[in-house]
Amino acid sequence: MKAAIMVALGMFACAHAQSESPKLPPELQGIGIQQRLDNPVPLDAVFRDEDAHEVRLGSYFGTRPVLLALVYYRCPMLCSQILSGVVSGLRPLRLTAGKDFDVIAVSFDSEDTPQTAREKRDQYTRRYHRTSQGWHFLTGTQESIHALTEAVGFHYRFDQKSNMFLHASGVMILTPSGRVARYFYGVEYEPKDLKFGLIEASGNRIGTPVDQVLLFCYHYDPATGKYGATVMNLLRATAGLVLAALITALTILWRRDIRRDRQQLRQERYP
Repeated sequence: MKAAIMVALGMFACAHAQSESPKLPPELQGIGIQQRLDNPVPLDAVFRDEDAHEVRLGSYFGTRPVLLALVYYRCPMLCSQILSGVVSGLRPLRLTAGKDFDVIAVSFDSEDTPQTAREKRDQYTRRYHRTSQGWHFLTGTQESIHALTEAVGFHYRFDQKSNMFLHASGVMILTPSGRVARYFYGVEYEPKDLKFGLIEASGNRIGTPVDQVLLFCYHYDPATGKYGATVMNLLRATAGLVLAALITALTILWRRDIRRDRQQLRQERYP
């Protein structure tokens, strides 16, 4: 039964809005991720960090964008895949956690403890192969959890029969001011999507000039939670590059002709 539910949740993870579709199993009714783009998260909500210190959610915002993962640390399967997908998507990037962005995992199980949070942080930062800076695994009261999950449209439910939480899978990108910027669904996240989402959420304050050009050519699709190439922007960018190349070539030829004419003029004056 547990395996069947987990498979169903995995297939359901790419749904971008809460739905009461009759095709869904009864166990999944009312569960999903409802997009609330530009909605603020509760920065005053209080959680506990891996060392059991009380922290305001807002203490992690202000300078860098945030990748938010809503999971629970005792999850037997799906949440581990989500966190593994986050690590796999972030590891190839030149952007670095703790410098360019932060990762915040928040357990929506109020019975999770700072100890389990610390174990998860150590497990996934080892896989990140860089630093544990910028990775935060939080636990909290039901009140704080509810405030955050409602703000980002994350709907879940505890199932007594299976003794586990039923939930969709996905992560969110938040701006430095704590507003929802992007949703990415499933348990695997393309490095390109995460990079573009973080760059856009930062107000283009991170990333390279090349990234800014690529962002012009790619467009975020809220329905799929992915970035896709925009044909017109690609054509404009290509035309711009061709025009720049032509101008450069003509400038080089023009300067060469001027030098040649000057040399000929000197030879005529001083044979």
